[in-house]
Amino acid sequence: MFADYMVNAWDVATIVAIVAPVVGFFVVLRGSAFVAHAVPEAAFAGAAGASLIGLNTVVGLGVFSLGASLSIGLLGRRGRHDVVTALALVLMLGMGSLFLSWSTEYAPEIYSLLFGEVLGVSSNEIGITALLGALCLAAVAALYRPLLLTSVVPEIAAARGIRNHRIDMAFLAIVALATTTAVPVVGALLMFSLMIGPPAAARCITDEPLRTMALSVGIALATVWASIAAAYQTDWPIGFFVTAFAFVGYALAHVLRWAREGYARIRARKPLPGGSAA
Repeated sequence: MFADYMVNAWDVATIVAIVAPVVGFFVVLRGSAFVAHAVPEAAFAGAAGASLIGLNTVVGLGVFSLGASLSIGLLGRRGRHDVVTALALVLMLGMGSLFLSWSTEYAPEIYSLLFGEVLGVSSNEIGITALLGALCLAAVAALYRPLLLTSVVPEIAAARGIRNHRIDMAFLAIVALATTTAVPVVGALLMFSLMIGPPAAARCITDEPLRTMALSVGIALATVWASIAAAYQTDWPIGFFVTAFAFVGYALAHVLRWAREGYARIRARKPLPGGSAA
């Protein structure tokens, strides 16, 4: 499990497990889970198209994911955001299917682009993944305050002179960058799991933003590390374990929240020393 040929898998999975939940925290906070699902599918189509014409798949990933993100932001401003996102999603899935139908490597391409190849990552991919991940984290850090304000209290943000639409567009670009970082190694579907599952679980436990982000990163790291170990031991697809562990983590976080709320209600009804209720 810790053999030399597995080192790349551990390294790149760790990078993705740090980047995805940091961006995913704002995705969950802004109620943009549908967008976070659509953009990786657009990246899938871009990678398929780039592979078809002999370009680096990262180029296709970046162009299509950014194009889809900005299109959703621009068209959603004057129409229903969910409708625009849905149309972008089905369009990109259709284009990806078309590109792969023209390829001579249909089955391998569809598997790697949708479910990733984290156990077959080359040394060359680690550097570009780390660079894109660092850029993504830097962008989140630079926009942290306006992102938080427009996500939680958009009216106050507008009163302070923050243009919500500009922040929306900037955030969609960050989602596209995070997608470009992760899809080549974890796939479009697993990227969505890591971007949504750990932050959603962390929000069940704490509401403090920085603490939630840190906890979501911890949950994501535990998810991908456990998934790699389980896939290595069982020879089952790593995608199954990532999605299963992400769901279990979210369910356990809910159970913990319910238990904590129940305990708080019991304490609130407990009589005080004088005999009166609290």
